[in-house]
Amino acid sequence: MQYRTLGRTGIKVTPYALGAMMLGSLGNPDRTEAIRIIHRALDAGINFVDTADRYGDSEEVVGEALKGRRDDVVLATKFWGPVDDDVNHRGASRRWIVQAVERSLRRLQTDHIDLYQLHRPDPETDIDETLSALTDLVRQGKVRAIGSSSMRGSEIVEAQWVAERRGFERFRTEQPNYSILDREIEREILPVAQRYGMGTLVYSPLAGGMLTGRYRAGHENDNFRSARTGMRHFRDERRLAAIEQLVTLSDEIGVKLTHLAMAFAIAHPGVTSAIAGPRTMEQLEDTLAGVDVVLSDEVLDRIDEIVPPGESIGAMDMVYRGPEVGDGRLRRRVPAERRA
Repeated sequence: MQYRTLGRTGIKVTPYALGAMMLGSLGNPDRTEAIRIIHRALDAGINFVDTADRYGDSEEVVGEALKGRRDDVVLATKFWGPVDDDVNHRGASRRWIVQAVERSLRRLQTDHIDLYQLHRPDPETDIDETLSALTDLVRQGKVRAIGSSSMRGSEIVEAQWVAERRGFERFRTEQPNYSILDREIEREILPVAQRYGMGTLVYSPLAGGMLTGRYRAGHENDNFRSARTGMRHFRDERRLAAIEQLVTLSDEIGVKLTHLAMAFAIAHPGVTSAIAGPRTMEQLEDTLAGVDVVLSDEVLDRIDEIVPPGESIGAMDMVYRGPEVGDGRLRRRVPAERRA
């Protein structure tokens, strides 16, 4: 494995990170197998593990797996999402952050977190409040560095400015969605992150499984996952059509589609690591088999012809779009007397 510097933190991480969302109750409930998967990734040279407090019991699985190996691993986790029915056990308030970090430390069986990330922007909490609390955690030694996830360019800039004005720790990383099919971050997020010296950890480089070659246009299994989960992006004919072109390219150059997708994700100079989230040992082994694949300019140009730079074909359903997109009331000017 080669190493890249995580933004300007000085921390060295591998271009492939292990995402642990599917290792536990949300994906593979067999803890013994999940721990074996983590150990296999570490043995192969991956030194970066990413999880979150809302990924079922993933943090507990990671904590068990890292016994005796903690100092060799750059450990990242996230907070923000609801973890139970308590309305205050979520978000980015100081009240929740100081509780959430203690819970994560306990589950991870460690005394510090290398990278503590805000999982999603919290429109109800002033970023000043969030950065202030996270700065305290860094100064207490419970957290080494802080990061964000799914922020828009303007939100990244605002957070950087607030940190500079107030003398707070600043977000050192951003974790956005990025794949051959989902390239919007090339327009703004990646350039802004590069400008501020932030590391970028991209998730879903296989487009939620669509770039595994398993879901094909005109095949009986192309709607398997959408039928099971209701995810619309598995029924998007534009995405399926693009996959057919990518399969053709993959066959022509003799590189497996999953390896093509992962190599693409780490080819951008603004990307530090791509997060692979295997559920089974077979999936991890497939990822590891492609770690040495490097795409030529000619192949990257061919990909650009299929999905233009800065564009996305359709969108993944789970991608955060912000309340302005999700809440119709924020997009419509309604006379006061007509409001319910």
